[in-house]
Amino acid sequence: MTAVEFQNVSKSFARHQGSMLLREKVVHWLQSRRKQPFFALKNISFRLEEGAGLAVIGSNGAGKSTLLSLVAGLARPDSGTVRVQGRIAPLLELGSGFHPDLTGEENIWVNAALIGLTRRRTREVFDQVVEFSGIGDFIGEPLRTYSSGMVMRLAFSVAVHMDPEILLIDEILAVGDAAFQQKCFDRIREFRRQGKTLVCVSHASGMVQHFCDQAIWLDHGELIMGGPLPEIFEAYQGRVTHPN
Repeated sequence: MTAVEFQNVSKSFARHQGSMLLREKVVHWLQSRRKQPFFALKNISFRLEEGAGLAVIGSNGAGKSTLLSLVAGLARPDSGTVRVQGRIAPLLELGSGFHPDLTGEENIWVNAALIGLTRRRTREVFDQVVEFSGIGDFIGEPLRTYSSGMVMRLAFSVAVHMDPEILLIDEILAVGDAAFQQKCFDRIREFRRQGKTLVCVSHASGMVQHFCDQAIWLDHGELIMGGPLPEIFEAYQGRVTHPN
């Protein structure tokens, strides 16, 4: 069964000019009607089967995070079709979906509801989420008092305990201590053994090579190659090492 499928997907954004006075805004609006939008993705097509691990590789600005946002349903394509089959747990940005003024406990309940978990199921896994995160007594404190590492630990713990069928990871594991990173890797390994689907963006080649079997290579919003991970990674590394 297909877990994720993109068919001729494009996504563009208006070019941002920063803070402007009213007169400048009017001039910019008139000029922007003649300017081309910035395309983060251009006619992307690929298919990911259930239980597979997909690495999305490419340099900064390639469109990797935009692609994950489309999979997560946080953005909609300008054209083309995105099909996703299964409950998604997205780890796209540090603390995304979390509110800084809510406590850790309150954020767990909010995120569980956003993912689609019932209150009963959230109650069943709540203690496991807190224990895995290692937050301890800080679970009752506002998120704004947390360090970035604590936010990452809570976000990851919430995601992997909410019965996801598809896990999306975008560089979040670059934050945090080595011991907790190992816990995360062990949980992802267990997640993959259970036949769940993984879509991962990471500059840590060891991580994607360990957990993924397929890859797509994006460059300036375009799909350069797609296929088995070793083949795509070798081609990408060759381009990075010898750009000409």
